[in-house]
Amino acid sequence: MMRLLLHSCCAPCSGAIIEALVHEGIKPVILWSNSNIYDKEEYEKRRSELLRYAGLFGLEVVDDDYDHAAWLDEAAAGRETAPERGERCLECFRFRLLRAAKYAAAHGFDTLATTLASSRWKDLSQVDEAGKWACGQVSGVQWWGRNWRKGGLQERRSQVIKEQGFYNQTFCGCEFSLRGGDAHSDNKK
Repeated sequence: MMRLLLHSCCAPCSGAIIEALVHEGIKPVILWSNSNIYDKEEYEKRRSELLRYAGLFGLEVVDDDYDHAAWLDEAAAGRETAPERGERCLECFRFRLLRAAKYAAAHGFDTLATTLASSRWKDLSQVDEAGKWACGQVSGVQWWGRNWRKGGLQERRSQVIKEQGFYNQTFCGCEFSLRGGDAHSDNKK
């Protein structure tokens, strides 16, 4: 049986995935590692929703340190004006998934996955590339690049958001995704 560490970006992206994994007999440990989120109040709102939902399934949530300054320096510096789904997003995914892979390796997990790829606003290939790269930086952890948009999960995602009354943010998380036309909501069709 795999020991799965599931990196979660937010409750709306995680809801259907967590539900599906539990129904498949997989009880992941969830890692909340999202130093990209601006500001701390927004970070706490998103974290609170995830904790509430994970609690319904009795799942453990591990909190990574919130270090927005490190994220700005390592993932965003020089990429502030890049468009959504551009170079900044790839580096953001690498930053967060590397932290997740290091945690997984240090705590005996053999598999890492993320909920980042569930949102239609994210580039699946970027998420997969970042996950493979991150797991390649540590030993003993394999990347599980499952497409969480297939098999009815995209539709179930929308249902879980409504059923749970999740706080559903209107931007990816970083201050650069707040610019004009880059802000979006998964509730908009």
